[in-house]
Amino acid sequence: QEHLVESGGGLVQAGGSLRLACAAPENIFKNYAMAWFRQAPGKEREFVAWITLMSTTSCEDFVKGRFTVSRDSTKNTMYLQMNNLKPEDTAVYYCARHYRGGAYDLSSYDYWGQGTQVTVSS
Repeated sequence: QEHLVESGGGLVQAGGSLRLACAAPENIFKNYAMAWFRQAPGKEREFVAWITLMSTTSCEDFVKGRFTVSRDSTKNTMYLQMNNLKPEDTAVYYCARHYRGGAYDLSSYDYWGQGTQVTVSS
């Protein structure tokens, strides 16, 4: 049973843009911070950005100025707007619900989506 569902991935040229979405049931989305992670082939899953219940956001340095995370509580959906994409952004992108603990710790998240592939060509 899928609780978080990502969408919006695809193939784009370097410099292009994509908007990822993460939809969840209200009981899962409401009252929790949410985050985006990504995993490139042969690499560990890494933190990208997160957004609190009050929409305070934080992004890793490698995406600052290019990616923006947001949430729409009326749609129980989180977004990741990705601009000026680079080939090194190629990865499977996952959304997750933060339950407790540090934002960078994978074990702090109790619900994960199935991931959406983002491929950036040079």
